[in-house]
Amino acid sequence: MTHYALIMLAAGIGIPVLAALNAQLGKVIGSPAAAGAILFMVALGAAAVATLVTGPQALSRAPAAPRHLFLAGLLVAFYVLSITYVAPVFGVGNAVFFVLLGQLLSAALIDHFGLFGAQVSPLTATRAAGIALMGAGVWVTQH
Repeated sequence: MTHYALIMLAAGIGIPVLAALNAQLGKVIGSPAAAGAILFMVALGAAAVATLVTGPQALSRAPAAPRHLFLAGLLVAFYVLSITYVAPVFGVGNAVFFVLLGQLLSAALIDHFGLFGAQVSPLTATRAAGIALMGAGVWVTQH
């Protein structure tokens, strides 16, 4: 289980780095949308290599997957485009703080109700207090 935590810690570290790099790319080339498109082209290449290494046969099962599962692609596009547009004017730290708050809130709801096939993990007073503490931290950083 520790390796899962380390993988997710690395992913979490990567989010503000991604935001800062892509926001700067958007400024340099003069288009947050184009920076997002470039990011996705690079990401597609990386995902294609990972798919080839781990087994491309999974792609043949994709047409049978429920259609709503593909909406995740729109959500990641929204994230990348919004952070690329917002971070240069709002600040990477501010943008990521609000992203984290949104992640905590939506993760708590997904876990509490077992949405999208997630393991049910009730929203306890301790978890709610942690989310409230994060919200307070965001407020403190803004004032």
